[in-house]
Amino acid sequence: MKKSIATVCLSGTITEKLRAAAAAGFDGVELFEPDLVVAPESPAEIRDLAASLGLSLDLYQPFRDFEAVTPPLLAANLRRAEAKFTLMNELGIGTMLLCSNVATATVNDDEVMVTQLRTLAELAARFSVRVAYEALAWGTFVSGYEHAWRLVQAVDHPNLGVCLDSFHILSRGHDPAGIEKIPGEKIFFIQLADALPVTMDVLSWSRHHRVFPGEGRFALDAFLAQVLRTGYAGPLSLEIFNDVFRQVESIRTAVDAMRSLTWLEDQTATYLARGNAGASHAPLAILPRVADPTGINFVEIKAEDPREIERLLYQLGFTGHGPHRSKRVRLWSQGAARVIVNLQQAESWQPTVSAIGCDVPDPEVAVARAVQLSAAPVPRGNRADEEELLAVRAPDDTEVFLCRATEGTPRWMLEFHGVAERELDTQTPEASLVTRIDHINLAQPWQHFDEAVLFYSSTLSLTPEDSLDVAGPVGLVRSQVLRTTDGAVRLALNVVPPLTEQNSTTVHAAHPQHVAFATDDVVAVARRAATRGLAFLPVPANYYADIRARFDLPDGVIATLAELNLLYDRDADGEYLHFYTPTAGNVFFEVVERRALYEGYGAPNAPVRLAAQYTANERRTPISQGAPASR
Repeated sequence: MKKSIATVCLSGTITEKLRAAAAAGFDGVELFEPDLVVAPESPAEIRDLAASLGLSLDLYQPFRDFEAVTPPLLAANLRRAEAKFTLMNELGIGTMLLCSNVATATVNDDEVMVTQLRTLAELAARFSVRVAYEALAWGTFVSGYEHAWRLVQAVDHPNLGVCLDSFHILSRGHDPAGIEKIPGEKIFFIQLADALPVTMDVLSWSRHHRVFPGEGRFALDAFLAQVLRTGYAGPLSLEIFNDVFRQVESIRTAVDAMRSLTWLEDQTATYLARGNAGASHAPLAILPRVADPTGINFVEIKAEDPREIERLLYQLGFTGHGPHRSKRVRLWSQGAARVIVNLQQAESWQPTVSAIGCDVPDPEVAVARAVQLSAAPVPRGNRADEEELLAVRAPDDTEVFLCRATEGTPRWMLEFHGVAERELDTQTPEASLVTRIDHINLAQPWQHFDEAVLFYSSTLSLTPEDSLDVAGPVGLVRSQVLRTTDGAVRLALNVVPPLTEQNSTTVHAAHPQHVAFATDDVVAVARRAATRGLAFLPVPANYYADIRARFDLPDGVIATLAELNLLYDRDADGEYLHFYTPTAGNVFFEVVERRALYEGYGAPNAPVRLAAQYTANERRTPISQGAPASR
């Protein structure tokens, strides 16, 4: 279907917004009136620029506060409308958005509103313009789409129809099922927006906190399915009022927006195909079908000076396998946990997670899906005797490798000097106390958090859990986990607080990362690490007094936890024991033992960890505050 975006979604001038929309692949735009009013370009110049970029101008918006007014005000409104219709003819725009009156409505009479809307429709017809009437959620007299449709029905004029906006319908809890009663030809325009649940008035929620589809919690697939079953075949358009988006580079926002619409089309097609959901005549974008990732193949850490990271890996029991045959990278492994240390093009890089590898059944299909979701492929030079690894770049610049899932050890390990095929699986049980990578935390700049959630959930088919705010020494850290159903892949995204980002003094210090390794015996890992000189992240004695009171653990268990700086959590499903290493550059490690069916991340312990990191970091810029929080 045709994809459109409102210029209000994007930052910059009108010309910058049009160029960004075109570069991201949109077919058209809604022209937000304030963007035109402040533009130095004439309407004809804007029309010509859009045409040269291959963009249609789909909607002029908004026209406000027209109906339910006194006769003198109606006359003034009609003069205003005539001027806008003339302008629309200059722009070549055929549809105008009319919002239900919120400021000047004083006549609460449907018959009066019908008469006034009919007069507007007759005027619009003289200019070959259509008027799409939208019920704002806070409209004075018209705040629901069904009421708006009743008025349009009563007007019964070909130049008046409805605009359906998902936010105004779903934010008020209105049932979208009634949409199917509206003939598709009378739905003049569709506007789409998602949102996270908040507690505030609906006007503030709408003006500041909308997000793109897939970044909130609205059931937009069901909403859009209702619309498409009417026979609607017009543009699918995004109208997102969000303070963050208006501060971010326009092309980046436009790419995120295109990803969201592609994802929504696919989700809607799936919804329509389920059960008796019905069919749609509109062609929807279908993404390549991929199975859930089956595990984390590796994590890559880039560093100019890797000595501190490699010392931590050695202390945790990892084995160093030497350099790659053709690249400046080194491999460390233990069990199925593999860490690649990358020295290529790493000048000025403190240790930072630069890539993750996920096992998937079909890498080619997984990459095709990611590219269709606006991800950029990562070029990688390979020799003929080297494994081909496919990757795409995430919005945070992390490279996401989609590796072919195989039984046993991946063949690419043979590309490292000192690794022979017969040696791949010869580590002793004692050396392999760490079994695999349990989860990875990737800290995100605050302005790109929602974008990252959509990217990782859509490209890797991960399911987002509820977000969590964790208290730290300099503020709250927002954390959200995305995972496969079986927990084989767990990815946590954390917001880097703006203050942390501004105070950072090194190139990558605003983006600390966190890799957690799984074990079946965290005490044994900790004791071995202690003998190898690991300086554990210190845990205060007050913490152990607190868990003694909360969990009534035996004195011997408490003593062992305190001796090894282990943290503990328990819920109805099981127990969680874990410890942290110091931070090396922008990376720290965690070792975790999950007992029984524990599925969490030690959320009550996160403030303890954040405070300990803040103190242990010698009061330098508080970059560890932005580190991903265990949940």
